[in-house]
Amino acid sequence: MKAREVMQTEVVTLIPDAPISEIARLFRAHGISGAPVMEGGEIIGIVTEIDLIARHARPHSPLYLPLLDAKIPLHGQREYREIVRRILGTTARAIMTAPVKTVDADADLEEVATIMVDGKANPLPVLSEGKLVGIIGHTDLITHLEEAREVVD
Repeated sequence: MKAREVMQTEVVTLIPDAPISEIARLFRAHGISGAPVMEGGEIIGIVTEIDLIARHARPHSPLYLPLLDAKIPLHGQREYREIVRRILGTTARAIMTAPVKTVDADADLEEVATIMVDGKANPLPVLSEGKLVGIIGHTDLITHLEEAREVVD
């Protein structure tokens, strides 16, 4: 079975300047867990429920090595700046995840599952010839995998 056979073809998309409140409202109204952010017909990012929830999570401070009167950052500066950017973000562009993990419409479901698991990607935009043609969420994939299993059993 291919991604095109499982995907939802009616994809809710966001503009980069969509406010957080509108994004949350769209997610609830459409019962979705994420939406691609589009600009000029291209996917530039994706906002998911996790992106919305992460805005309210306690940030982890970066580690510093005190040396005399200075503090030397050990690591995590980039990650910390990213966390702060998301917490303070008010638009889709500010909180989106980029680059976006995508899958080709002709990909096997095994490949879809692997990308979702390894890349922690949900939902997963589906492309055909570089254009957005659908989206697959965990529930879409589980439904089809379980239906296929019932046929075998």
